[in-house]
Amino acid sequence: MFTVKPEEIWEKVMETMMEGVVVVDSKGIIQAINPAMEDITGYTREELLGQKCGLIRCDTCFSNQGNPSPNQCDLFLKGEIPPSKSVLARKDGTLRHILKHAALLQDEAGRVLGGVEIFMDISSLVAQDRLINRLRHELSREDSFQGILGKSPAMLQLFSLLASAAQTEAPVLILGESGTGKEMVANAIQRLSPRRRGPFIRINCKAMPEALLELELFGPQKQAAGTEGLRAGGCEAAQGGVLFLDEVADLPPSLQARLVRFLCEGVIDREGQRPLPLDVRIIAATSQDLPHMVTEGRFREDLFYRLNVIPVHLPPLRERREDIPLLAEAFIERARLKTRKPITGLSKEALEVLLQYSWPGNVRELSNTVDYAFLLCPQGEILPEHLPAHLSRGKETRPRRATRAKAVSRAGDKEALLNALQEAGGKMNEAARILGVSRVTLWKWMKHYKIKQMEASDRG
Repeated sequence: MFTVKPEEIWEKVMETMMEGVVVVDSKGIIQAINPAMEDITGYTREELLGQKCGLIRCDTCFSNQGNPSPNQCDLFLKGEIPPSKSVLARKDGTLRHILKHAALLQDEAGRVLGGVEIFMDISSLVAQDRLINRLRHELSREDSFQGILGKSPAMLQLFSLLASAAQTEAPVLILGESGTGKEMVANAIQRLSPRRRGPFIRINCKAMPEALLELELFGPQKQAAGTEGLRAGGCEAAQGGVLFLDEVADLPPSLQARLVRFLCEGVIDREGQRPLPLDVRIIAATSQDLPHMVTEGRFREDLFYRLNVIPVHLPPLRERREDIPLLAEAFIERARLKTRKPITGLSKEALEVLLQYSWPGNVRELSNTVDYAFLLCPQGEILPEHLPAHLSRGKETRPRRATRAKAVSRAGDKEALLNALQEAGGKMNEAARILGVSRVTLWKWMKHYKIKQMEASDRG
C-alpha cells in the first residue's frame, strides 16, 4: 500500500507522464497542465493557467479559438474526441506533430465539470515515416541511380564511376551528345559528394554574349558606380559547393584564360582588389569534340587538361538500346500521372519501333516521343500510329548503320570510315549518326587511322 496521500500520487503521475495533459473547465479555461505539456507547447505553467484553451494552437482545435463554450466545442457536444493526428504551433512558432484526444469530466450526477485533453508528441515518428517512404520510393527503382535510369552494362559502369568521382575534389568533364543527361549526372555527383549541402550553380556558356557571360561567371570587375546591386558571379556563389559549366566548349578564349587561372590557383581577380580565394569544385560538360577543338586551336589545351582530370563519357541511347523499355515505361508512368489518361503501356509493335530507331536526340527525344504519343492515344496501349511518323521511316536504316560500324570496329575498314565521313560532308555529328556510334567513338577511330577532318571532306 501507498504511504502517501492519493493527491500526492496523482501529482507524481502527472509529473512523470510523457504525454501532455490539459484540464479545462466547462468554459474552456485551462485549470491544470503537467510538465510535459510545457515542453510540448513551449509555454510555462503560469502562462497557460487561467487562459482560454485556444491559446494552445492546433490545426484540429475542438473549439472555435474565439470564445469556447459547450455549444461551440465538439468535446462538449459529443462527449469524447477520438485520437487524431494534428499539428501544434508552439510559442516560438515552430511546429510539432501530435496525437491528440479528449474526454469529458463529469460528477456523479452526470453534470459536466470540464474536459481533459491528452497530447502525445509524435514528431520523431512522423520524421521516421517520411524517411521510410523516401527510402521505399528509392528502393522501388532498382534500375535507377540518383534518378538516372539504366541497367545496361554501359550505365552500370557509369554509375560506378560517378560514385567514385563524387568522393574526390578533382574537376570532372562530362562528354555526351545532346539529350544524354549531362546536367543530371552533374547533380548526381554533387548529391553524392561531401559538398552535397553546398550550392549547385549552373551556367550555360552558350546562352549569352561574352560580356554578360563574364559577369555571370566572375561578377563585376570592380565596384564602380552602378554595380553595388549586382549579385555575385557564379564562381563566388558556388563557394563551398559546385560550379557546373554547361557547354563549356563555347567559352570565349578570354574567359578560358580566366578559368585556367581559377582552376590553377582557386582565386578570381578583380580590378583594384585583392584576389578572392574560393573553395569551389568545377564540373564541366559539352556535347562537342573538345580534343578536336584543341587540335584546331579553338579550345585551350591547358584548360582541357585541367578540366579533363576525371572524364565521364555518357553513352548515347542507340548504344544502350536495352534501356529503352525501362526508360519508356518510366516516361509513360510520369505522363499517366500528369494527364490521368487510362493508358496501359506500349504495344509490342510500338516498342519494336522504339528499339529500331537511332535516337539522335537521345533520352530527351524519347521523353518527347512518349509525350507526343499520349496526345494521340486515347486509352489502352500505345500503337505505332501514335508515334511520330519519322520513327517508323528511320527504323530501316539501323541494320545498314550497324553493319558499317561493325566493319570499322571489327574489320578495321578505314575505307568504310572514310565513306561515312564523305557522305556526311565531313560533319562529325552526321558521320557518327550514319555509323551508329558516338562522336567520341568516331574521334577515336579517326585518331587510330590518322584521318583528319579536312581529308574526309576533300575525298569527294
